[in-house]
Amino acid sequence: MKSQMDYYLKNLGQDVPASIVVFLVALPLCLGIALASGAPLFSGVIAGVIGGLVVAWASGSQLSVSGPAAGLTVIVFNAIEALGSFNGFLFSLVLAGGLQMLLGFLQAGLIGAFFPAAVIKGMLAAIGLILIIKQTPHATGYDASFDGDESYMQETAESSFFELLEALEGISLGATLVSGVALIILVIWDAPAIRRINWLRLVPGPLLAVVWGVLFNLWAVENAPAWAISERHLVALPDLGSLANFVGQLRFPDWSSVSNPKVYSVAVTLAIIASLETLLSLEAVDKLDPHKRVAPTNRELKAQGLGNLLSGLVGGLPLTAVIVRSSANINAGGQTRISCFLHGVLLLVSVLFFAEYLNKIPLACLAAILLQTGFKLAKPHLFIEFYRKGWNQFLPFVITVAAILLTDLLQGIAIGMAAGIFFVLRANFHEAITLTQHGQNYLLRMHKDVSFLNKALLRRHLSSIPDDSDLLIDGTKALFIDQDIQEAIADFLQAAPDRNVMVELQGFNVDNVAPGSGH
Repeated sequence: MKSQMDYYLKNLGQDVPASIVVFLVALPLCLGIALASGAPLFSGVIAGVIGGLVVAWASGSQLSVSGPAAGLTVIVFNAIEALGSFNGFLFSLVLAGGLQMLLGFLQAGLIGAFFPAAVIKGMLAAIGLILIIKQTPHATGYDASFDGDESYMQETAESSFFELLEALEGISLGATLVSGVALIILVIWDAPAIRRINWLRLVPGPLLAVVWGVLFNLWAVENAPAWAISERHLVALPDLGSLANFVGQLRFPDWSSVSNPKVYSVAVTLAIIASLETLLSLEAVDKLDPHKRVAPTNRELKAQGLGNLLSGLVGGLPLTAVIVRSSANINAGGQTRISCFLHGVLLLVSVLFFAEYLNKIPLACLAAILLQTGFKLAKPHLFIEFYRKGWNQFLPFVITVAAILLTDLLQGIAIGMAAGIFFVLRANFHEAITLTQHGQNYLLRMHKDVSFLNKALLRRHLSSIPDDSDLLIDGTKALFIDQDIQEAIADFLQAAPDRNVMVELQGFNVDNVAPGSGH
């Protein structure tokens, strides 16, 4: 224990500055993700605090940062709408946390390996497109149907598309200018020329975007009221001032929702998607870690489950391990879990004592940050990349994106998984057996495992062998040849002499197979 404490103290000089950078990145993201989720802004900060104070110590990763994730915004928004209240959603989150912990104890940390990369990338791209569609009204200051609770969005991106068109007709000049300049700042700050300057890398782009928005609006209120952003389009956190007031703002689960069957489907969806996003982020963080430490996946599921259970109990958003904040932590020189813990402390202090200043942040700034996040998830290069990989990768990717946009996240992923499995089987079907020709000589080669699924392909190849030819059937590369395949070959061997086809088997035999049973 002492050596571990010494290790943390030894790296404190790097972890403290890194925690400040992570805090500055996390604060606008916590608020922005709550905004996109149609949840109270305070809930995003609560999730960030729990991610720092609790999950940082429960996790086995030294560098991973946990908090509310953009990838869950669609689920949260739709769940709140379906369940009828945020408190009902909190009950689902408590159940989801318990389910994640159970997955950890059941050693399900390898679950992420069973989802094709095309489906996962398709899910993230669809989430990116939905973020872009649903954040445009905030970026333009759309006022036509704004109720003060982000309820202007419908359940799916399809219907939200029409809201987007309306938002472009109801533009507020001040909000549009703020979000437009904020986007320019974020793009410039991501440019390689800026990233190469070490001291500039320590200043997060989202912080600059927020500072710009606050300063512009303060100036506009005094000097150009027509360009000022109204209070309904500013962050609205309660001014707490003390820990007692903080506790008074907590929201609690609606336990009466236990009889609502939708609660359980939401809980399962949250547990699966949050676990997947966590495991994918954890894998990415391990690759970025300069010390090449590998975090235990099952422990991570337990830690995230504990975090979500606590977040649900006190009114927070779902949380996962998040790659944006984790990579900011690594880039800023973070070495241990102390940097993540301290970022949670800073989040707590900021809402306790500085809410007055946070409430000056225009929602258009947060929308710009989420628009950039959405673009990164769904950038055109990603579609081009999958197109170049071939139809077996491109079609499951596009089908997943389209299915999520037209239905919901869970149904879309299920459709994408079905498409992914189909193309895997299709590829295996065509690659398992090949037939090549050289004059009157034919080579039929079996690759890897050859199962009953390949029987139709085998028969098609065998039926294409002309009379008066020589055929070599090579099974040396096949690790397994199914009984059905052997029977089909035995049938062909019995009929081959009548067609003057000379057949040679290599790497296997069918002596113990009864001809005729393969029909």
